[in-house]
Amino acid sequence: MADPTVRDRSAITARRTPTTPAAPAAGPAAPETPQAAFLEMLELFFFAYRDFVSDPDVILAKYGFGRAHHRVLHFVDRNPGLSVAELLDILKITKQSLARVLKDLVESGHIESRPGSVDRRQRLLYATPTGRALARSLALPQIGRIAAAFQALGPDGARRARDFLRLMIDADERPRVSRYTNRPETRGGDA
Repeated sequence: MADPTVRDRSAITARRTPTTPAAPAAGPAAPETPQAAFLEMLELFFFAYRDFVSDPDVILAKYGFGRAHHRVLHFVDRNPGLSVAELLDILKITKQSLARVLKDLVESGHIESRPGSVDRRQRLLYATPTGRALARSLALPQIGRIAAAFQALGPDGARRARDFLRLMIDADERPRVSRYTNRPETRGGDA
């Protein structure tokens, strides 16, 4: 069964055709990485993701929320005044899936939707004080895991980890993703 939260699956499939990872460029400083190392990284991603989301999952369950609620709340909290269209672009989910999650978050008092000042049809999203508090409580255990890993990696570890994660993002998406990362606490504005 297809994932109903992914928009335009054909475009994603065309862009992400499975291929064998290319060996690094030839040269003395670029040894080939064996296939087993890639499989190990894949498995480590699965386990790291499992543990990374486990603490927030426990908190979300108390509200009857899931991971989609977490992602929406995170980006709305970090980007006050984010439009629904921008949020759809960030999450790459269907409008229908977002509508269900947004409805839950609005009805529970975690997010509010306001009309745009120029285009009244545009819906701008803001985390309420309750939503900001929940977003912070979900982020804290994840920040703790990241901080502990960075500390264990040493002085250059954080930069190298950031570089690695940025390179894992599709090249054509990196400029768009950069608008939502590597910036102060929030984009500006309050609920």
